[in-house]
Amino acid sequence: MAPGLHLIGDLYGCRGDTRLMTDAATLEAFCKQAVADAGLTTVGSLFHSFGEGEGVTGAVVLAESHLALHTWPEDNYVTLDVYVCSYTNDNSAKAERLFDALMQAFQPADPHLHRVVRA
Repeated sequence: MAPGLHLIGDLYGCRGDTRLMTDAATLEAFCKQAVADAGLTTVGSLFHSFGEGEGVTGAVVLAESHLALHTWPEDNYVTLDVYVCSYTNDNSAKAERLFDALMQAFQPADPHLHRVVRA
């Protein structure tokens, strides 16, 4: 059994840096730095742009689990998913730090957040 914390957000009315919504390389670099700053471990990543000025889908695979997000710049909307296992030690605070960093970057006016404790 590997309990963990799963943080999920539907972020409406995002007012942050538009490059994070439309530029895959910028979003990937930001996410990987946020992962490191939270004290988590990146083992791989893949980010895909749907075209100039369009949305981005991205995932960072963590030694502890994953970060996934999808952007819709035309609607100022982002879906955000952070799941961090706590197999050998409690990584909940690290998951919270990562999620909070992304929330601050996207600056949603109307976030709908879910917190699931996995056991």
